[in-house]
Amino acid sequence: MPDSPYADLDRPPLSETALTLALVRPGSLWSSVRVVERTGSTNADLARTVRESPAEGAVLVAESQFAGRGRLGRPWTAPPRSGLTFSMLLRPEVPLARQGWLALLVGIAAASAVRRIAEVDVRLKWPNDLMVGERKLAGILAERVDRMVVVGMGLNVSLRPEELPVERATSLAVENAACTDRDPLLRAILREVESHYRDWKAADGDADASGLRAAYLARSSTVGQEVRIELPGERVLTGLATGVDASGHLLVRAGDGEHSLSAGDVVHVRKGPSPETGPPA
Repeated sequence: MPDSPYADLDRPPLSETALTLALVRPGSLWSSVRVVERTGSTNADLARTVRESPAEGAVLVAESQFAGRGRLGRPWTAPPRSGLTFSMLLRPEVPLARQGWLALLVGIAAASAVRRIAEVDVRLKWPNDLMVGERKLAGILAERVDRMVVVGMGLNVSLRPEELPVERATSLAVENAACTDRDPLLRAILREVESHYRDWKAADGDADASGLRAAYLARSSTVGQEVRIELPGERVLTGLATGVDASGHLLVRAGDGEHSLSAGDVVHVRKGPSPETGPPA
């Protein structure tokens, strides 16, 4: 039974029924949880449902994804059931200028949940990569569909060293995490997302009033670092990352002044804790 989800006992399948019972309840943000064995992209699949059933809070989880995309259109794949690959459908009824915080919000929530459940010191590389040191543990991609936003996440859970896609990737198993059980990890992440999302919406998307900006800076591995930003059009900006503005843009002080960046590929030039965040807790 090579194709059975139980063939690898270290990678058991997720239970849609158990996740639904745990997360979908009256008053919850989460309206449905669906688990599929294999798909091209959970973001693309969920985006296609918007016009048919635009209910906020739908969650789609794939045990295997063969056409996943990261930022800048990069491909993303992993062995079946070796990670958490899921997308969520949200309707952020806050001013459009503040909606850039949504992907950062999911990053904060995921980092908090992983630190608590897996006991791994996870930091956030702007805009929303989850990092252990300088190695990537997870990535997040947010895409607008009409008035909705689909936010997808790929978290490396049980990948072995030889299965990591690139040298600078890591997984919870590689980091000797206290928990590599995907079920409690997914539940914890979605509950953290719901908590932060409700606070952010209640504050009309204000990152300061909701505590979101302070939470992001406390977990940032980018702010306070010398960085090189690879921008669209093959442009490069080098400078000091000084903060994140009200729209979630990265502030970088370069030789010609301060820049506010909404997109770009960040490379940390100098390692070390930022003065804002201090050493890892």
